[in-house]
Amino acid sequence: MTHSLLLAEDDRAIRHSLERALTLEGYRVRAVSDGESALESARRERPGALVLDVMMPGLDGLQVCRALRAERNPTPILMLTARVDTADRIAGLDAGADDYVAKPFDIEEVFARLRALLRRTAPDVPSSERTIEVAGLRLVPSARRAWREGRELELTRTEFDLLELFARNAGIVLDHATIYDRIWGYDFGPGSKNLAVYVGYLRRKVDVPGLPALLHTVRGVGYSLRDVRA
Repeated sequence: MTHSLLLAEDDRAIRHSLERALTLEGYRVRAVSDGESALESARRERPGALVLDVMMPGLDGLQVCRALRAERNPTPILMLTARVDTADRIAGLDAGADDYVAKPFDIEEVFARLRALLRRTAPDVPSSERTIEVAGLRLVPSARRAWREGRELELTRTEFDLLELFARNAGIVLDHATIYDRIWGYDFGPGSKNLAVYVGYLRRKVDVPGLPALLHTVRGVGYSLRDVRA
């Protein structure tokens, strides 16, 4: 299946290079150079995924992302950013991005992250697995919705996939390599901070004040979802 991509990047050299590489990889690519064009095209064409630069004239990438998510547009979004601080990564997640790649990037990493996002676009969920309930959490994978103690959680695509993985393996410690493979299809190595950032942001939404923590770090190994009261 050939997927369509919308690429928004104001740097002409990077835009042309990415457009060519993605086209050679088999994608149908529409490239634009500013946020306004990106927002208009995303609304009109509904591409399979959006590759969105953070720093653009007019509307920046974060503003485009927020606008699409406010409209309940579920298009997977991969952010391109020159900012590598944790706070900047969290800002992208808060805006509704599903993943990000820091510049300068390896094109193979961009390909890997896009493949992972597109694999998760339309999951085939058997009817017998419509609901997952564990430790006060309720997930409906077919609708990609989740609740804790009756309160609905506002989750990005990647956050939902992580929570579903943890919930399906409740009580089990999942190591970093397993999580990377199941969520991204690619292990970014021991020096990567990506997983810690995503789990930290998911924890802010799931582990709310007044309720027992469910997401636990097993130092040097990975993460586990468990109810300490059980």
